[in-house]
Amino acid sequence: MANYLAIDTSSNACSVALCLDETRFQQFELAPRGHMQRLLPMVDSVLAHAGITLSQLDGIAFGCGPGSFTGLRVATGVVQGLAYAIDLPVIPISSLAALAQGFARRQLGFNGVVGVAVDARMDEVYAARFRIEGCAVHPVGAEVVTSVSQVIEDVFSDIDAGCGSGWGLDPLRQHCPELLMIDIEPDAQDLLDLVLTGAYPSVGAAEAKPVYLRNSITWQKRQRIRDTSL
Repeated sequence: MANYLAIDTSSNACSVALCLDETRFQQFELAPRGHMQRLLPMVDSVLAHAGITLSQLDGIAFGCGPGSFTGLRVATGVVQGLAYAIDLPVIPISSLAALAQGFARRQLGFNGVVGVAVDARMDEVYAARFRIEGCAVHPVGAEVVTSVSQVIEDVFSDIDAGCGSGWGLDPLRQHCPELLMIDIEPDAQDLLDLVLTGAYPSVGAAEAKPVYLRNSITWQKRQRIRDTSL
């Protein structure tokens, strides 16, 4: 069985996980604005507990977004630095898929479609649907950024459950499915489960990029609007 390291800093959480053959090692902390300070020590700690070095890894996975702009830049930079050092392949994995996998881990026996919604600020959410069969997670359609008021019509017209911080926002929370998990963050241990499915291709360190969904031009324009309204 392959040895993989996984990291995620796409949200308020900072997490690192490692699979060494069939053994798992992991750390998870809620550390808003503390990703830069916590991530590398957590990587070192997990490797030390496992008793291996980076050179014994087969690849590094990371939550590539969408999510916190700052968090995604931290994860991308750290992964590129680690992977460049010893020419390791990198496996970028959707942070929304990681949330769906985390939902499946907590809701054993659930079979159906879960709508993942993450607060994207500015009255928008990052949203996607995933079909869960057993513990297997399969994307249904594209990941999007859309307004909180439109996401039910645009994305969640046919779902069996929901998860993610976006479900706590009005008016979305007025349309919550019965099975709902709002207080859930992307977790590196769930990235490992997704890596081991073999469904996510690896790239070289230079090709490891964050996925923002909201492009930089749109972000800058909306930030100017927000600033002038203050």
